[in-house]
Amino acid sequence: MAEGIRVICGDAVQEMRKIPDRSVNLVVTDPPYNLSKNYGNTQDSMTFDEYMKFSRSWLNEVKRLLADDGSVYVFMGMRFISYLYIILEQELGLFFNSWITWHYTQGIGKIRGYSPRHDDILFFTKDRADFTFNLDAIRIPQKYYRQRNNMKGANPGNVWEIPHVHYCAFARRKHPTQKPEALFLRMILASSNPGDTVLDPFAGSGTSLRVCQQTGRNAIGIDINPEYTDMMLERLAEPFDSFDSSDARNDRVPGNMRREYSGQISIFEEATR
Repeated sequence: MAEGIRVICGDAVQEMRKIPDRSVNLVVTDPPYNLSKNYGNTQDSMTFDEYMKFSRSWLNEVKRLLADDGSVYVFMGMRFISYLYIILEQELGLFFNSWITWHYTQGIGKIRGYSPRHDDILFFTKDRADFTFNLDAIRIPQKYYRQRNNMKGANPGNVWEIPHVHYCAFARRKHPTQKPEALFLRMILASSNPGDTVLDPFAGSGTSLRVCQQTGRNAIGIDINPEYTDMMLERLAEPFDSFDSSDARNDRVPGNMRREYSGQISIFEEATR
């Protein structure tokens, strides 16, 4: 396992209480959604009040652990995301930055009602203005060459179309809610720097740790299921070839906008005429 990566098997809240105050630069995590998923030794099925108590307990620890310029990204399904928003903003006093929609191409099929095709991610910061955000590290190619565009690339926006890690893919682990590495890569590159410490208190299949390992971040991953922590260790020990997913927009080549639409000679035309 890479130096700087810690894998902990245990209850998230209890293990987080052992970590010093303000020692984490970034929290990225995909907690249980309370949708009766089978996580092996735990069942994701609580009453509403139990789930709210659980959510408050671990989010309170997140606030304590975050450095003063730290950030948190939390995945959540539609049933409970509004409640988590209220906890983060109204109860904990963190500052809302973005509500990110992860749009995927495959999901649960339904014949009475609409099939879900997205999850959401809440992005909050501990300070309103003083927080890490490396936009240049996550830019995507522009659609067109034109002077008003930043030719380093465009802001990827808050709707991310990144495919699931398909159940038949070689990269798929035996975990019911494995997320693609491209999601965590964008959040980790944007909101931390090499050498920073990233915490995932519900590390599951170890996606966040794998991304931290390959981008020079320190990481702490916690999971209550020993089968999953063993899975993480195996994953971290595997040779790295490439990340298991990407935003297809990263492959686009900016087009040359026609002069009558741009109202000016494009950067590309100026450089090649």
